Amino acid sequence: MFTDPLMLRALAVAVLVGAAAPVVGTFLVQRRLALLGDGIGHIALTGVALGWLVGSWMGLVPRDALAIPGAVIASVVGATAIELIRARGRTSGDLALALLFYGGIASGALVIKIAGGTNANLVAYLFGSISTVSTADVVTTAILAGLCLTVGLTVRSALFAVSNDEEVASAAGLPVRALNVTLAALAALTVTTAMRVVGLLLVSALMIVPVAIAQLIAKSFAGTMALACIVAIAVSVMGLSLTYWYDLPPGATIVVLAFIGHGSVVAIRPLIAARRRRLAA
Repeated sequence: MFTDPLMLRALAVAVLVGAAAPVVGTFLVQRRLALLGDGIGHIALTGVALGWLVGSWMGLVPRDALAIPGAVIASVVGATAIELIRARGRTSGDLALALLFYGGIASGALVIKIAGGTNANLVAYLFGSISTVSTADVVTTAILAGLCLTVGLTVRSALFAVSNDEEVASAAGLPVRALNVTLAALAALTVTTAMRVVGLLLVSALMIVPVAIAQLIAKSFAGTMALACIVAIAVSVMGLSLTYWYDLPPGATIVVLAFIGHGSVVAIRPLIAARRRRLAA
């Protein structure tokens, strides 16, 4: 497996995504915005379709050469807009997410048709297509993942304060709106980064489920983030390894492994707690 260039590229992308996705996901869980990744994923689909459209107009080969840049731009703009709308109180958070969900996927299907493609062309982006990862994709993923990790870890304390209590953070003099927009943009970049691995429909799971597992074990916010990254990397590598030996969809396999891990921890945790109580007695 480790002598296959395609598999090595896929593993590199999986590790990068596994390291970056939970960093942003930890803040989203803290803010009770676990579904934001789904909403951004849908609007990123419109960006993919727009990339196809521009690529067709420019006569590029392949036509999806601008798909990832289009997804980056669309998801960042959409995430920033949703945060600004939410902050001004004109639309509730759940309604704003619903607008992203339905408007994004409908616009993507429409624009891809105008670009001369079919809805089948969107399937790879919806569910992941790590078997088509190129060296350029690895470089792009490394840049986006590095940006997410750098910004997320650099301003971790400030983002935690805002995620925990906006009023207290504002009273402490933190730029709450700027930090909220930064978090939304990071979530958008994370969605685009993970697009090739698990797909836009499943990307939120890789951002959230490892964090849910880590919360059951870790005792601190920093510990939760670190453990979530380890879990995400582990399930990504395990999922890809399984798909190398068996004909399974990589994105779905990775997410199912994450859910199995969560279920296992939920089942084992009470047993461990009961054993500790018996030993303490």
